[in-house]
Amino acid sequence: MAGTDLPEVRSATEVAAGAPSYDVVVVGFGIAGGCAALEAARAGARVLILERAAVHGGTSSMSGGHFYLGGGTAVQRATGHDDSVEEMVTYLTITSKEPEPDKIRAYCEGSVSHFDWLESLGFRFERSYYPEKAVIQPGTQGLMYTGNEKVWPFIDQARPAPRGHKVPVPGDTDGARLVMDLLRDRVEEAGVEVRYETGAGHLVTSDDGRVVGVEWRSFDRSGVVLAGAVVLAAGGFVMNPDMVAAHTPALGSKLFTLGSTYDDGLGIRLGASVGGELKHMDEPFVTAPFYPPSVLVTGVVVNRDGERFVAEDSYHARTSYHVMHQPGQVAYLIVDSAHIEHPTMPLVPFIDGWETVEEMEQGLDLPTGSLAKTLDRYNEHAARGNDPDFHKHPDWLAPQNHGPWGAYDLSLGRALYAGFTLGGLRTTVDGQVQRADGSLVEGLYAAGACASNIAQDGAGYCSGTQLGEGSFFGRRAGRHAARGSGG
Repeated sequence: MAGTDLPEVRSATEVAAGAPSYDVVVVGFGIAGGCAALEAARAGARVLILERAAVHGGTSSMSGGHFYLGGGTAVQRATGHDDSVEEMVTYLTITSKEPEPDKIRAYCEGSVSHFDWLESLGFRFERSYYPEKAVIQPGTQGLMYTGNEKVWPFIDQARPAPRGHKVPVPGDTDGARLVMDLLRDRVEEAGVEVRYETGAGHLVTSDDGRVVGVEWRSFDRSGVVLAGAVVLAAGGFVMNPDMVAAHTPALGSKLFTLGSTYDDGLGIRLGASVGGELKHMDEPFVTAPFYPPSVLVTGVVVNRDGERFVAEDSYHARTSYHVMHQPGQVAYLIVDSAHIEHPTMPLVPFIDGWETVEEMEQGLDLPTGSLAKTLDRYNEHAARGNDPDFHKHPDWLAPQNHGPWGAYDLSLGRALYAGFTLGGLRTTVDGQVQRADGSLVEGLYAAGACASNIAQDGAGYCSGTQLGEGSFFGRRAGRHAARGSGG
């Protein structure tokens, strides 16, 4: 269902007598919906999941399987990485656009127990660490840095620790599928009813505005189910071109969208139809990683004026965020012959090589002398192990003074940028949907990509936040919905 129109709201007075009733109805069976349903059922609620697709998983099952967790997990301890709740709170706070202290603290304080809960589904994170710069661990390594913890200025404000916990599946595909399959098994064991190929089209409210049910459709059949509480967990809106144009035009035709067919914003629009406030709808996650290999991080990233504008060791989405804000959205990665190593599957295309910096300036149409000046300054300080301009970590500092030089194109429209949406419904720490004045839409919850939680800022995003917060806040929403429904 594309478009930006809000679905009509159905009145409970129009519902035929004898409509089936559940304590909790969950819309969507991705990581957030599955965790909400499982926790609600374990709390004693009678639960129904409505899933438009023919199978469980949603967009969650398409990810590589990173969970952003910290505060001293078993993997962190086993690999010798000291972390604390307070350091994690500080980091997530300083990298959030509009930090919500109660959510950040709850997430950090509950991170270790959530790690244990995830493993109780039936798998075990490998107790190992991957030290290189990568989008995701190439093997089954259980831990790596997936944010800007070691990047200035954050490294000066919070003690860094790796928090990207990867499901033990090699490579960057199907990692979360393992978790989703196990979650499906646990949901079935808990007695949750799941209706596949069944979508929610409208919410049902009582005279006082409380959400009391859902109108559904499955092919040519339709009906209504009543509910003590409804949890919206139907994904984001990256596959809805009208919503993207209205809210996140940066995710336009030049980007590859990361999402499933059903990331059309329906869950968000359902929440808005009953007064739920939308937050951070203009925030996209956009990225085109130029690493691995890690050695490319030693190079310099410049704009069309031949000037640096970001620390090259930044998390790939932070670098991409800054590229989007450069003149013409043009940027290049410059690497000398001593450090160049072509990626096997490049998202950032190699342009060419040049024997001299002057020839490279001409080839890239940079102002005469601009790149030479930038490289001279960078090389001078890198040789001493420092970077006074952007404070790149010493681990990734190396003079780029061995010709010939090569250039990779980070420009929008040339590099393969991909992205998804971060905005969603305003919620409490327990997933209750809120209006603009802070009041609750009684009986309605939202989690995952339908909600705006701690993953709200494209520049500060960390890999693993979506699965991490989707599962964590999905669980909280399910438990609270079960209590509120009387389950």
